[in-house]
Amino acid sequence: MGLSAEETWQAALAGRSGIAPIQSFDAADLEVHFGGEVRGFDPIQALGRREARRTDRFVQLALAATSAALRDAGLTEERIDPDRTGVICGTGIGGFETFCTQHETYLERGPSRVSPLFIPMMIPTMAAAQVAIRYGLRGPNMTIVTACASSAHAVGDAFRRLQHGEADVMLAGGAEAAIFPLCYAGFINMKALSTRNDEPAGASRPFDRDRDGFVMAEGAGMLVLEERAHAIARGARLYAEVIGYGTTADAYHVVEPAPDGSGAARAMQAALGDADLAPERVGYINAHATGTPKGDLGEARAVRRVFGAHADRLAVSSTKSMTGHLLGAAGAIETMFTALALHAGMLPPTINLDHQDPEIDLDCVANAMRHQAVEVALTNSFGFGGQNVTLVLQHPGAAPVS
Repeated sequence: MGLSAEETWQAALAGRSGIAPIQSFDAADLEVHFGGEVRGFDPIQALGRREARRTDRFVQLALAATSAALRDAGLTEERIDPDRTGVICGTGIGGFETFCTQHETYLERGPSRVSPLFIPMMIPTMAAAQVAIRYGLRGPNMTIVTACASSAHAVGDAFRRLQHGEADVMLAGGAEAAIFPLCYAGFINMKALSTRNDEPAGASRPFDRDRDGFVMAEGAGMLVLEERAHAIARGARLYAEVIGYGTTADAYHVVEPAPDGSGAARAMQAALGDADLAPERVGYINAHATGTPKGDLGEARAVRRVFGAHADRLAVSSTKSMTGHLLGAAGAIETMFTALALHAGMLPPTINLDHQDPEIDLDCVANAMRHQAVEVALTNSFGFGGQNVTLVLQHPGAAPVS
């Protein structure tokens, strides 16, 4: 959808899908031929030739996103205290392309031809590590791997580091680059992916009656989280304030969510409790909704359970209808969308919502963006294995929550 936050945000407001036929490999032998690829990204231009050769694509995307986030925040290296700045990055899979290509090298050319950089290019920790190395950041450094909740956990844990006084600034987000034949084959054989090859842009259909699975996508999102007084003192532009974080487990199934949405509901309740916030203060939810039959319905039931009658006054949308599902990077991208929605007073749509599932009785901002000022919003992220995260964001000019 774009190579910058602004370009991606404008595409979302316009309801423009980023899903198209796969260009990075020949998908003819696969049942699914489309996905959400980052097109036009040149790692050599972004990182330099040497660095591009020594990093997996997921790290390249993370580094590029970090550079953009720091520029937007006005944080030059001279203005960063390296001992008080940390990095937390989430990824669901890590260096998958490196793993696959080096395995092929091993089989075809023997063990002596495997790259000595194979392990440091592949392991999930390298996004956070490479960001820290590039900018000399010596504060808290962590990698979160909780499937599709990974980068939402990263934002939430960065929020905790700031709350606990361990840092003044945290770079938090996620990166994923798993559009590769083997990964596709695994998801296809699970029956998890949409198979609408004749209509890629219409394949991601959260909340729609005719949804048939999620759409694979890649990308990265990094956010600058900063202790409020520190940000105000340096005159930073404030998009939103993180005020609550809740995380739970379904403890139900390796890939299916709890059908009644109980785990998701407890995550939302925990986040609202952490924020000391009444449910009626919430005006918008950026839903996890991926376009799977069970997942979307479970989340809708969870919203009803938590908000009761107030659910009728909530706006809900799934930006995955446009981005596809970025797996471990999804939560960071969706936190960005939520922050920008609060900042701009504009809610991104759920596109492809032609026939809303009658069991999902929510206002799903169908097919067109909405001008609506909102003071408080939630964003949900749920991962395989029943990993649930909810973040509560508030407009920085809103009244205190308590």
